[in-house]
Amino acid sequence: MAGVDERASDSDREQTVACLRDHLLAGRLTLEEFSERVDQAYAAVSHVDLDRVRTGLLATERLPEPRSRRRATRFSGGLVAHVVKRRRLRLRRWTVAGGALCDVDLDLRQAQIQGRRTALTVLVGLGNVDVYVPENVSVTVSGLAVGGHRPEWGADIERPNSPEISVRAISLFGTVDVWRVPVDMPGDYGEITRGLQARQRELPPQPARGSLAEPDPPAPRCRAKRAKAPLPRIVEYT
Repeated sequence: MAGVDERASDSDREQTVACLRDHLLAGRLTLEEFSERVDQAYAAVSHVDLDRVRTGLLATERLPEPRSRRRATRFSGGLVAHVVKRRRLRLRRWTVAGGALCDVDLDLRQAQIQGRRTALTVLVGLGNVDVYVPENVSVTVSGLAVGGHRPEWGADIERPNSPEISVRAISLFGTVDVWRVPVDMPGDYGEITRGLQARQRELPPQPARGSLAEPDPPAPRCRAKRAKAPLPRIVEYT
């Protein structure tokens, strides 16, 4: 058995992250809490540091079968409205968000997730949908945009033991933005989007290929959160 002062190995860190994932799927952690502890696990130097990461959590072999009376979040959206969906949402295998002539903020940082893979389908026409996820959760984005765009913001960090959210976006003259939010980035949605856009602009240019440098590909158009036209506002604290 490893001594308490032994230095942690990469395998030890991955095992700790896998343990955190099990607690996430059992409902003991939100996505943001999971992301924060994952940062701490990968920064751990010793086994003592890894023990601190698991503070307050049972051993995985003692985890009870997850049970919750909270209904799963299946649909989020609006028609000619500004909808804010946040707090402890409960995600299962799939959920749908979107609308028409709308502005939807879907904040998954405090969400609970029950499977290693969740599919989020976003359908929007003449509107905007912003999806906020913690940085250490794997997110894949695919879909089709007609007369609009669907940029991704923030660091795309690959974590082998992280749950995955698959975002499938279909927009008609609409915008779907996916924001990977670091745990240490506080503020409202406007501050978060401006901060991530500033970080993206500061990324170093791509190295030249071959003997001649190629021009950098065009950066996605920045769309800062701006004052919206007055719309009926719906805030859900599910």
